[in-house]
Amino acid sequence: SEDVLSKDAGECAICLEELQQGDTIARLPCLCIYHKGQVFLGMHVKFQKVAFAGCIDEWFEVNRSCPEHPSD
Repeated sequence: SEDVLSKDAGECAICLEELQQGDTIARLPCLCIYHKGQVFLGMHVKFQKVAFAGCIDEWFEVNRSCPEHPSD
């Protein structure tokens, strides 16, 4: 399911960025949570590029299981 994180929850196992209050997340049946949709990862000042990722969305493009519980 998809929801908004109500409090900080450590780091995303996919991108290793912090899961922060207000982030849109996907909560899997195993109760693991990951960033969902567009997440701001940073900006490279010299090249003026902004990096975004939808961690679990990109993961599920090539995988069908939880990154931390692949046998579930």
